[in-house]
Amino acid sequence: MNQLLLANQIHQFQGMRLLVIGDIGLDEYISGDASRLSPEAPVPVLDVHTEQSHLGLSGNVAHNIKSLGGEPLLLSVVGNDSRGKRISQLLESSEIDGNHLLVDESRFTTHKIRVMAQHHHLVRIDYETKKPLSEKTETLFYQKIEELLPSCAGIVLQDYAKGVVTPALVQHLVQIAHTQNKKVLLDPHRTVALQNYYGVDLMTPNHEEAFLLSGMASEDHHSEESLKEVAHRIMATVASDRLVITRGKQGMRLFETHREINLPTYAKKVFDVTGAGDTVISAIALSWLSGSSLQEACIIANHAAGIVVGKVGCVPCTLEELIESIQQESSFAFDPPNRKKSSS
Repeated sequence: MNQLLLANQIHQFQGMRLLVIGDIGLDEYISGDASRLSPEAPVPVLDVHTEQSHLGLSGNVAHNIKSLGGEPLLLSVVGNDSRGKRISQLLESSEIDGNHLLVDESRFTTHKIRVMAQHHHLVRIDYETKKPLSEKTETLFYQKIEELLPSCAGIVLQDYAKGVVTPALVQHLVQIAHTQNKKVLLDPHRTVALQNYYGVDLMTPNHEEAFLLSGMASEDHHSEESLKEVAHRIMATVASDRLVITRGKQGMRLFETHREINLPTYAKKVFDVTGAGDTVISAIALSWLSGSSLQEACIIANHAAGIVVGKVGCVPCTLEELIESIQQESSFAFDPPNRKKSSS
């Protein structure tokens, strides 16, 4: 596939407005050296060198969209606490519109602390609320959707099962988006019943999530026929004729009604896979909704994901990095399995 064409297509999604909806959180990284054990317990002692805060969950999706040249309108909920205020600061410093961040007094802001020794992950500490929004916040949330969607090219929905995304919200988004001839792209959560996502246009689960969502046994994870069955079960349940399953070092697999395509990874080194799925759905949304074919959008997303896994933490792919990665590829050969091909 022509790399110059792909690089040129990236410019088509510059300035595109996307409505990003879902749970949001603050990601904190505490890094240092752990060369000795504590005399108090058989655990490593971390000599802290750096502490960094990043936008997490749907905030990382918005950050990726912004870094790739798009304009995310981020609709989410935080608590009335210091972590929520820190998220607002990070949005402002990233030049992301934070005016649609709602404050729910009955919740506290999701906060994930990752303790790292060099590139090794020692422990993660989570603070989170897993409950539905208050009635007042939910009413404001729906009002915001009505206000923001008309100016957006589509919706990127991020479900982290923290209470923002409910079955009723998904159905409302699907109905209002399709009425306006717009698409809903979803990064699902593995613990949610698949039928709750009925009507979304495209899902991007990873390999393990796909098996869990489909309800199939996990012992055949490496079987190509099982993967195909999983994909078509998901597509049938949500009534979509397309699906993308990310597969780590194996890249991703694009399923459409009459064909499937293997798309290899472009990762040259892997330090941290945190946030790679956020990068994938961000790049696919920008590319596909700006007019690229879904196959082209997946290739672009694979390049973006290959960049972010070479970084530590939820650090987005930049537009310049993406273009450079694509231009460095002299050729691209996709590997369609022995399946029926569509006429397109």
